[in-house]
Amino acid sequence: MSWKDQLKRFKGEWDKFNAEHNILPGNHSQQPQAQQQYYPQQQQQQQQPQYNRASAAPQYNQQPQQPINTIYWQANFDPNIPIEAEWEPKQGNNNGWGNNELEFYTGNPENCFYTNDRKLIVRAIANNNAPDPSQQYTSARLVSRQRLARDRGVLSAVLTSPCASGIWPAFWLLPFEPFAWPGDGEVDIMETWNGERKNHSCLHWGTYTGEDWNKHITQQTQLDHMPTTPIRYDFAWDQPGGQAGQGRMIWYIDGRPVMKATVPGGTRPLRDFTILLNVAMGGTVAAGQIPRDGGYDLVVHWLAMMDELENGGWGRFESDWGYAPEGKVG
Repeated sequence: MSWKDQLKRFKGEWDKFNAEHNILPGNHSQQPQAQQQYYPQQQQQQQQPQYNRASAAPQYNQQPQQPINTIYWQANFDPNIPIEAEWEPKQGNNNGWGNNELEFYTGNPENCFYTNDRKLIVRAIANNNAPDPSQQYTSARLVSRQRLARDRGVLSAVLTSPCASGIWPAFWLLPFEPFAWPGDGEVDIMETWNGERKNHSCLHWGTYTGEDWNKHITQQTQLDHMPTTPIRYDFAWDQPGGQAGQGRMIWYIDGRPVMKATVPGGTRPLRDFTILLNVAMGGTVAAGQIPRDGGYDLVVHWLAMMDELENGGWGRFESDWGYAPEGKVG
């Protein structure tokens, strides 16, 4: 066989090998590059939707460890079960809920429901010309029947938030009822006002007389993609023995620590706190803005509690505590 015939045969065998292994010209990697997942690895078998964002990869001060991803509670967004199974839908206006808000909260399916692809929708509906004032602005305020339940853990959610004038969505924590506000404490993980596309991480405690309002701290994070892209929010807490005045908390957005705080004295143990999801309309925070007619959806793609942070566990928490920004008064 001539060298030309040998070369021709070799080329044919090489082309066949490339075709069998799906190797394209200029691409010598047979394995696709791994993409970051928003959900812990053990949950992927449940076919939860996945949101990949290269910018979500956090930078750590130390080499991250392999995640354990032990989930001790996960919200069930099965459309075949009623909302009331895991959530208490608050009702009415309650004198504006302390902020001169416009909305009347309901448990109606048009204001809160699960989708067929297993998302929770909290929907505010503005109908400014409705003859019944209680129908002009309707929404939902859901309080979890599940408490944080532990003195150490991580609460995680993936949310797409509505952003518009007169709209105020929130993902936050209050103690199990009955409680005294703000002395028993309040933790705000996600809230944005008036379409500003800016998240307010916040902690409230102490007393409020109408003049003395220095016992809350906050950090603001600009999120221009807030109404269009799912964003992951994590709240990690470590409160030994549930003792007030002891323990630490870190707020995260897309894996980046955005605020830290120590647990204030006089507050209820964090294990007693419940989760709230709501979309308020108008009121003091909205600076008097009234929403236009239409629906405004807070989409909850995923919600769970874990034993520790992903990609490093409590070692990561210690590292992040060293450089996470402290909350600011005001």
